[in-house]
Amino acid sequence: MASALLACGRQLSSALGGLSLGQQALNLTMGAAFRRHASSHAENTNMFLREALVKLDYPEKLQNLLLTPRREMSVELVVQMDDGQIEVFNAYRVQHNNARGPYKGGLRYHPQVDLDDVRSLASLMTWKTAVMDIPYGGAKGGVTVDPRKLSERELEKLTRKLVVAIKEIIGTYEDIPAPDMNTDAKVMAWFFDEYSKYKGFSPGVVTGKPVYLHGSLGREAATGRGTTFAIRELLKALHMGKIADQKYVIQGFGNVGAWAAQLLWEAGGKVVAISDVAGAVHNEQGLDIGALRKHVAGGKPLAEFSGGAAIPKQDILLHPCDVLIPAAIGGVIGPEEAKKLQCKVVVEAANGPTTPEGDTVLRDRGITVLPDIYTNGGGVTVSFFEWVQNLQNFKWEEDDVNRKLDRKMTDAFAALWAVHKEMHVPLRTAAFVVALQRVTRAEVHRGFD
Repeated sequence: MASALLACGRQLSSALGGLSLGQQALNLTMGAAFRRHASSHAENTNMFLREALVKLDYPEKLQNLLLTPRREMSVELVVQMDDGQIEVFNAYRVQHNNARGPYKGGLRYHPQVDLDDVRSLASLMTWKTAVMDIPYGGAKGGVTVDPRKLSERELEKLTRKLVVAIKEIIGTYEDIPAPDMNTDAKVMAWFFDEYSKYKGFSPGVVTGKPVYLHGSLGREAATGRGTTFAIRELLKALHMGKIADQKYVIQGFGNVGAWAAQLLWEAGGKVVAISDVAGAVHNEQGLDIGALRKHVAGGKPLAEFSGGAAIPKQDILLHPCDVLIPAAIGGVIGPEEAKKLQCKVVVEAANGPTTPEGDTVLRDRGITVLPDIYTNGGGVTVSFFEWVQNLQNFKWEEDDVNRKLDRKMTDAFAALWAVHKEMHVPLRTAAFVVALQRVTRAEVHRGFD
């Protein structure tokens, strides 16, 4: 597979005017396409991406085509606040690549959002949708705002202003936003409603909507459920046995971590330690996840759960286990942490939890890392299912959604495992190789006129 798709890369290079192959892949290290990415997560992702580009031996001109966004939009949103004051908010939408299908990517509200941040995340979405083999490209959007300082009415006005500003470049078959940091189903409902005022009934213009307003069953659990499917496939490939044979430690008890814990527990897995932002709890005989979720839902601190003993939250990553699941924030496994991990496998349910330096240490130690670009792909996959249901004007049963998600996660793992074995590269590099090859193939077969 790798050799066949590499030929597509050479064909595309020739069509672009061609450059010599080889070490030019390394030259992009100092190139503008990478210098623009300012955030540490983006820089880490680009380092991993460069490794795959070197393995594929892509020339610089081809790299630039694959890495450069197709369109970037910056707008200013003027909103009258509840007190009558006028505030202006910067907003962005970056459409990275649509060779494989409409642009797809989340919409985040955060005070640190800037164009570099959105640009790098749009690129990452291109590769994630390609790894999952769903017919989308990559995009991302954001508004520079602290949503905690806005009333719900102000937040709704801001969202509707955004729709008006970018409505000509989004659409059911062009660019489909979704929830991201500090946005949710309610924001997507406002987005859908405002867009429909201008373009007619258009539930497929966004995903992540409430289930009762053309959303999909199974969407809430999708990323956590996809993580459990990913773990199952990895355990098979490594001949480690079944989910029920392993001990798990999970950093993060938000949506992804809580659902992954629940589903692993239901499958017989022994979750021995969990942390959240405030504390951590452990039980070497296995935590009762159902009871723990009820405890936390009741507003009680996780660390006070009676079914386990509290431990310092900073020790969670070092707790002995078979499978470690960082499901919180990025950059938590650097080289020092990587030297001390007591696990056989790291499964990245969060975005970018392992730094490149930490990844190098884990490779040297023989600890397998299942990369985020694949592991947390369940969310965008079920977003795709929601979009398909909207196009059909027909809602699938939750069992159908989960079964189709299982198939997608299984097939995606098989593809990256095949490259891992054929090219003798880590699973992370294999995932980026698969993504780059699929996008390259689409570019080649769509032509260049």
